[in-house]
Amino acid sequence: MRNATIRQLQIFSVAANHLSFARAAERLHLTHAAISLQIKQLEEVCGTRLFERIGKRVFLTEAGEILLDHTRQILQSLKEADEALLALKGLKGGRIAIAVASTAEYFAPGLLAAFRETHSEVRIRLLIDNRDTVIRLLAGNEVDLAIMGRPPAELDAIAVAFAPHPLVIVASTGHPLSSLARVSVEDLANETLIVREMGSGTRSAMEEFFHEHSIKPRIGMEMGSNEAIKQAVIAGLGISFISQHTLGLELSAGRLSILKVEGTPVIRRWHIVRHRNKHLSPVLAAFWSFVVESAPAYLSRLV
Repeated sequence: MRNATIRQLQIFSVAANHLSFARAAERLHLTHAAISLQIKQLEEVCGTRLFERIGKRVFLTEAGEILLDHTRQILQSLKEADEALLALKGLKGGRIAIAVASTAEYFAPGLLAAFRETHSEVRIRLLIDNRDTVIRLLAGNEVDLAIMGRPPAELDAIAVAFAPHPLVIVASTGHPLSSLARVSVEDLANETLIVREMGSGTRSAMEEFFHEHSIKPRIGMEMGSNEAIKQAVIAGLGISFISQHTLGLELSAGRLSILKVEGTPVIRRWHIVRHRNKHLSPVLAAFWSFVVESAPAYLSRLV
């Protein structure tokens, strides 16, 4: 392994975490051929195969799983060394990589901007994806922290709730239910629902809500973004169960209405999350404290 390069280990780590050379190429802004070449060269250094393909899926070999564990430790040590050297030089900066669940994209940039007002030297990388991908990024140490709704039970993580997360049911302003002072959950049984994809936190919360009321929702469309869902609802294609934090512009413009459904808003919590073994550098600790202390007031202005 003495001839393995840091770059090869970085590429291997991303490919192994996603079990996809194509996703690794996308994340690292490289070609698929470049990823394959680096992995092949690393396998030659190791003297064994690190990946195997069964059907259309890619899996780690036993050697690949062993190397991935050590690679994570190596890359984390290098990152901590970099931060320590920056501190020795008297620099105030540092780096933060943050993943947020896609629903949090409506407030995360504003939070980061507020943090940068007092930490202007900090370099920040923000990744936005659905809940399953955010968890994978945390587990693979591709990001330092995450902001999401429900914290991952399957990950050895530390999670702190920092603000309420209201989820509501919306319809176009011309929908018959929009004018009602009270809507029962049973009134929704025959409505067409436009929902997020499987793996999103909003989808899980919606399914739990209807299950608690013994209603099987009639799902008409499934979409991968809140923006697409809102536009579909505005167009009259159905109603939706969605985060209230995504609705500011549409509500103020009178294009969407929050239905007065019994049992809503469904209140969940926003969490800031890190892997339990994650070392908190001074800049990470500062951002963690900032979110816990300042985010509640910031989010209260969005509802």
